[in-house]
Amino acid sequence: MTQSPAMPALTQQMQDCIDACMDCHSVCEETMSSCMQQGGQQQMQIMRALMDCSETTRMCADMMMRRSPLHTDMCALCAKACDTCAEACTAMPDDQQLTRCAEACRRCAESCRAMAGAGRM
Repeated sequence: MTQSPAMPALTQQMQDCIDACMDCHSVCEETMSSCMQQGGQQQMQIMRALMDCSETTRMCADMMMRRSPLHTDMCALCAKACDTCAEACTAMPDDQQLTRCAEACRRCAESCRAMAGAGRM
């Protein structure tokens, strides 16, 4: 029986990015639930950005955890989805859940941009 080579350890930067992605994913999911309860046209427009961001952050974290060679490209796309979602969430600045979501999206976007840049060096 041959042993496969061990996966390289996650760097701290990668682990931090995974954590930011999973936090953002969780907050987006909570925010979608909040928007569905409130209803209205503005929430429906925000929902599209929330869904894109939620799915993208989850996929991005998954790709980093399995050390996909495409993770830096996914991080770049994830940063864009997070920026879009953060912008959408600022449409209702008095909503605490949307404000919380925008902050999580900004943190994730920053971390993903750093990961995308690190993979291109």
